[in-house]
Amino acid sequence: MKLNVTLSIFVIITILCLSIVSCEKQKIQGKLIITEQEFILTKDRENSFTIEAKGKIKNVGKVDVKRVVVTGYCRSCGEEWIPGRWFVSNIEKAPEQKDIIGYLAVGSEESFSFKEVADLLLTTGQETPELPDNLEIVIESFDNVEE
Repeated sequence: MKLNVTLSIFVIITILCLSIVSCEKQKIQGKLIITEQEFILTKDRENSFTIEAKGKIKNVGKVDVKRVVVTGYCRSCGEEWIPGRWFVSNIEKAPEQKDIIGYLAVGSEESFSFKEVADLLLTTGQETPELPDNLEIVIESFDNVEE
């Protein structure tokens, strides 16, 4: 008899806990996509070039977002400064190497741009370079706007 009462109390407590957990409000995450992107080869000095990026980002999620950080990477570039080869730094991105969008409402689209995705130093007489392979724009981070 005592076992039946204990088992009944356990079942009731389990059902109550499951009911509370299932009714808990799910946190909705923002969702962003890059809708346009372009990489631009720029000659910044007599024998050096850099890659700039620009494009648009859209909020396709169900909540507004803020402090959206967008940057670019060259996955095929080296980390050593060698004339004639594209170079990227492996340290933290500088302010000019990323763009921060303050606020992006649901369904809205915003432009971004930043510089120095990768750099190149040519020796005298080398031809104007082509853009390297494996360039990409990345949404580094963002925060959901709390309701």
